Amino acid sequence: MIFHQQLRQKMDNFAHFIYALTRKFPKNEIYGIISQLRRASLSVVLNYIEGYARMSDKSHKNFLLISFGSLKESEYLIEFSFAEGLISKPEYENASSLSKKIGAMLMGTIKNL
Repeated sequence: MIFHQQLRQKMDNFAHFIYALTRKFPKNEIYGIISQLRRASLSVVLNYIEGYARMSDKSHKNFLLISFGSLKESEYLIEFSFAEGLISKPEYENASSLSKKIGAMLMGTIKNL
């Protein structure tokens, strides 16, 4: 249970970090990368929570895989944002570091099902 809470908290922190980060993006990106990155980061934690609530391991694993896919989508969008000059190197490094920690924990959970 403690591991679950730690992973969920990291995912929650990631989503909040992404929301704060994208507030600084140009307004013309509101329906582009801002929307996509916010949805992807929220999908990480939302699919994890929904999967955790499922009774069957198969269903649980499916939602965790969706969560992992959303994390990978977020990682690419963070890289893209950095390449486009929308975020600074420290912001990129912070987001990437948190994402990698979440990914390792999430993949460990998936493999144990």
